[in-house]
Amino acid sequence: MSDPTNADSNRPQDTRQLPFVAPCRELKPDAPWRWLKLGISDLKQAPQASLSYGFMALLLCYLLAYAGLRIGGVLVLLAILTGLTLIGPIIAIGLFSISCQLQNGLIPVLGYCFRDSTRGLGNLALFTGVLTVLFLVWIHVGHLLHLFFPVGDLMSDTEDLVLFLGIGSAVGAVFAVVTFCISAFSLPMIMDRKTDLITAIVTSINAVLRNRKVMLVWAAIILTGILLSVVTGLLGLVVVFPVLGHATWYAYRETIDAGDWPQYE
Repeated sequence: MSDPTNADSNRPQDTRQLPFVAPCRELKPDAPWRWLKLGISDLKQAPQASLSYGFMALLLCYLLAYAGLRIGGVLVLLAILTGLTLIGPIIAIGLFSISCQLQNGLIPVLGYCFRDSTRGLGNLALFTGVLTVLFLVWIHVGHLLHLFFPVGDLMSDTEDLVLFLGIGSAVGAVFAVVTFCISAFSLPMIMDRKTDLITAIVTSINAVLRNRKVMLVWAAIILTGILLSVVTGLLGLVVVFPVLGHATWYAYRETIDAGDWPQYE
């Protein structure tokens, strides 16, 4: 049986005949753990290149944390750090490139990663805009929560604190679900294939919805990685972020049948 992660068929390359959405495969329950294992393997094979993106994510987190504290205190800081999950996928494009190079038997080169990060630049710019809007809306929500629940009141009123955490978690969950659905497979597809943003996003949403149980496990793994990073003062992000980035590439290759779309050389 052929390996779906290496399946590139000789299919028509006329983009005018392409469907609106790339088909997806039905995933087995153990798929997320296999992706995680492959992500760890890629980190071990290319530690310097991979960890450089981990340090980049860590630096961005610290800069956002400083900005959050300067702008509006602890609550805004929490909103900004949560909002990092909205823009994290953009940084991960270089990690997709590293995994792609390893998969093709190459020694990863950061120059190629930067080059691959510019593929479909227009689509990536639009996608960045979408995520940025979500990020800014979430920051605004953080400000609103800060107005309704002042820090001093929260520290003295347990009932208000519980209510704040409940509302904040519910709103954050909505943003997280939307972000996860549109970015789970879209960015790897944009980097890998000559496709448009709408097709990539619809493909991602379709694949997530058709594999809800498996993708729920995958989302839980990602969330666990983020929580572990927070517990370590975000230092764990240096390792967690590259592993999840590499694993996302393999999730895309195993899930999405994008062979109809022209592939970048």
